[in-house]
This record gives sequence, C-alpha cells and structure tokens, in this order.
Amino acid sequence: MYIRDTIAAVATPLGSGGIGIVRVSGPDAEGIGRLVFSGAGISRGGGFESHRLLYGHFVNASNASLIDEGMCVLMRSPRSYTREDVLELHCHGGHYVVQTLLQVCISAGARLAEPGEFTRRAFLNGRIDLAQAESVMDLITSRTERSLALAQSQLGGSLSRVLASVRNSVVEALSFVEAYIDFPDDEVDPSIIALIDERVRDASEQLAALVDSFFSGRVLREGVSVLLLGRPNVGKSSLLNALSRSERAIVSDLPGTTRDLIEEIISIEGLPVKIIDAAGIRSHHADCVEQEGVRRALAQLSVADLVLLLVDGSTPLQPDDHAILSSIGETPFIVVSTKADLPQHADLSTLFSPLGAFPVSMLSGVGLEQLAKAIFNYFVHLPDSSSGDFVVVSNVRHRDVLERSLQSLQSFFCNRQRAVSLEILSLDLRESLSALGEVTGAISNDELLDVIFSSFCIGK
Repeated sequence: MYIRDTIAAVATPLGSGGIGIVRVSGPDAEGIGRLVFSGAGISRGGGFESHRLLYGHFVNASNASLIDEGMCVLMRSPRSYTREDVLELHCHGGHYVVQTLLQVCISAGARLAEPGEFTRRAFLNGRIDLAQAESVMDLITSRTERSLALAQSQLGGSLSRVLASVRNSVVEALSFVEAYIDFPDDEVDPSIIALIDERVRDASEQLAALVDSFFSGRVLREGVSVLLLGRPNVGKSSLLNALSRSERAIVSDLPGTTRDLIEEIISIEGLPVKIIDAAGIRSHHADCVEQEGVRRALAQLSVADLVLLLVDGSTPLQPDDHAILSSIGETPFIVVSTKADLPQHADLSTLFSPLGAFPVSMLSGVGLEQLAKAIFNYFVHLPDSSSGDFVVVSNVRHRDVLERSLQSLQSFFCNRQRAVSLEILSLDLRESLSALGEVTGAISNDELLDVIFSSFCIGK
C-alpha cells in the first residue's frame, strides 16, 4: 500500500568515498531540509528554490552541532524522480558522516525507505510504467555497453511502446467483436471479420517476435559462461589471456600448469562473457591435485552455456581429445584448433561441431577475432542490436506474461476455426489484454510489486 509519508535513504554505495548522498522524498522533504541544512540562497521565507544546488552546512537539529559541509538541492513535485518533493543532501562520503546525516533526517520526521521504494513511488505516481521501473535495476547492474544500451532503451519506454501498439490492435479487434455481441441481430460483415483477424494476427506476430527475442535479451542482460576444455598445453590459458587482453593465467611449457578454475569476465561486442579456464584433461594424472582439477573442470559442463574444445592443431589428434569430446555430451561446443601459425596436422573432421571449427594463433592473433564473433553470434540473434533502438525482452517475468498473452491470441484463432460464440472470442482477447497490463503495471497488485522492488537497493 502506498502511504504518502516521507522516506529517506542513502543513495550512494556503502563504504567510504568522496561524496555521499542522502535522498529524502515526500511531503515533508522541504521541512526536513530547513531543519538539517543551513546555507546561503534559501529564500527569505525559509523555502528552497527548486532545482538549485546550494552550498552550506549540515547540522543536528536536536543540539545544533555541525555534521559536515556540503551541497543541498530540493526538486519540487512533479519535476522529480518520484513526482514528489525530493531533497538530496550531498556530503562527504565517510560512512559515519553519511549515516549521521541519514539519522538526523529520520529524527526530523522521515522514515527509512524500503528497498526500491523511490522507484516504486515513481511508478505509483505515474512517472514510469512497471516495465520501465524494472529496467532501472538493469541499468544499475549493466556490465557492458550493449547491456547498458538495452537497459536505457527499456527505461526510455521502447518495450512499452511496442506493447502499446499490440494493445491497440487487440483493443480494436475486441471492439468489433463486442459490437456484434451488443447487436446480435446485425449481419456479420465479412470485411469486418477479416479486419478483426488482421488486427489479432498483427498483435500475435509482434508478441511472437518479443518472446523469441528473450534468449538474446537474457544473455545481453545476464551474460554467459564459456568453458575452455582440452588436453594440457593446448593453449587454454593463452587463449584466456588473449581474449581478456591480460596476463590472467600463468602460461608455461610445463603440462598441467593450471590446476584450479580461473575465471575472467570479458566483453565480446557488448556481451558479458565469463571465460572459465580449467585444468588440462588427460587419462594419466600427475598427482591427486591434478585429478581434482580435472574433476572440477568436468563439473563445469553442467553449468557452462558453451564449451570451447581446444586441440593442438600442429600435432595429430590424441585419444584424450576424443575422450574429452565424449565427456562434453549435449553441451554445445566450438572446436578451436590452436597453434595455427605452425604447420597443421590435426584432422578436425572427427571432432565435428555444427557451430564450426576455428584455427587460432595466440602468438600472431590469427583467428581470434573470428572466434569471438562466432561466440557472439551463437548467443545473440539481433540484426539491429548495435543501436540503442532495438527492442528485446530480457526479463523472465515479462517473457512469461507475454507468452500467456500470445497463447490467448492463439486460442482466439483456434476458437474462430471451431466457430464458437462471440462471447468466447471476446474472452480470449480480454485475457490477452489482461496479460499485457501485467507487464506495464496497468494491472498489478501489492504482492507483485513487493516481489519486483525487493531486489532493488534501499536508496533506489
């Protein structure tokens, strides 16, 4: 339930830093500002000029003691993040300073905000819809340029605009269906029936495209894991270093250098990729430590999204290469033939992968760009994803709700073929519209909002 009280929270990360910000939102925000802030620029009547940053000092109103010097700004409703009066207090970022300033705001009449409550108020006050509100957290957690562009696109309402178009088509179809329900004696015009089918078909195609985009959207948002597997000394650690452009793993001519898992998160064309370098796999282990490293490497197969099967292209394939291939099972894999700068003697036809085989040289850099492109293309299928304008679904809740909406439209066509009553057709269209409303928040409940905003930080 939305209670029109005043909330406060620290809006900057925990710990020490150059600047800390305490955010206050609600009807008492300006009054709290007058109690805790003293500075030039406040109007003669004691009020703040909206959206003007002021310099002054923060004080404890209970004993007039000085807390810190800093900046203060009041953003009056509705020109603020929450569409309420919002006060921001910018102080030095020491933990004790920030917490003290927060406490004096609470003592002055605010209460501590709940997780995501500022964004929740922005939604409840109509500044953003629910899909945009959920993209705020994606924006905060973005790890690459492309995931940032996706979050910015959705925060800007790209998904909401597509859904508005879908909704308009369904509403138009529903209006015609219900017109015939209201006037049952009227003869059904075949051209109107064709128009209804066209509108529902347009909506279905747009929804199907959004649902199909979920795989690409999810990996852009959450990233993927790629496991490097191969015999010792085939170049796994060198490949990790080449892809990450750092000396992340020790490279040595001695076999079995890597004993444990080494992970590095890189960006491939904006796709967050966790590269996992594992121990080399061979039938005869040097010791129990290497054996444990191999066990851990194979255990990663159950969680890896893709495997790079590395083989030494300068030598004939070994029985261990085929044994590793057998262990991969159903996990998708790409064959990587290393040492491409040397004469090639490996017959890769016995290691066929539908995703292809790529010769690479970590020494010369040959093939690395093509390999990275292949990894990206396996996960992302968005022809126009390089711009900030692309619309994809990256949220599991959105995908599930849109699938329900699409299923209702598919039910409409099935019922049309069975020549069921208009009332049943109307119900199919209404159920589709109801599901669409759950994405944008046109239809919501407190329990759903609690689940969504509980994942936010308190200051957001």
